Amino acid sequence: MASFADYVASRPAAEQAEADILHYTEVLIEALTMDAPEGYSYAIDGGRKYHKVWMTTGGGNCSIHAFVDKKTGDVLKPASTKAPAKGVRFNLLDEASREDMLSRVGWSGGYLYRR
Repeated sequence: MASFADYVASRPAAEQAEADILHYTEVLIEALTMDAPEGYSYAIDGGRKYHKVWMTTGGGNCSIHAFVDKKTGDVLKPASTKAPAKGVRFNLLDEASREDMLSRVGWSGGYLYRR
């Protein structure tokens, strides 16, 4: 059984991982913005369990582009505006997975489909 001292010792590592996940989510948004057509924009909305990456079109329509798990860094395709689809697509904390995602990133979200 883990002691309170173990919990306290692990807390800074967990906070650093969450900060890294937020940073890499912002990097994802920058890559999406560079690939997007004129007038499209992206933003992060933090929920209880996931960061939602929102896409706003030139006409003002909003949709969820992706979900990012705040604890693990898993990137998931949306099933609806409230929940992600099953199956992890990429992981932001794994360097190889993150680089693969950033090399495939596209404004329309095609990189989130399974191959």
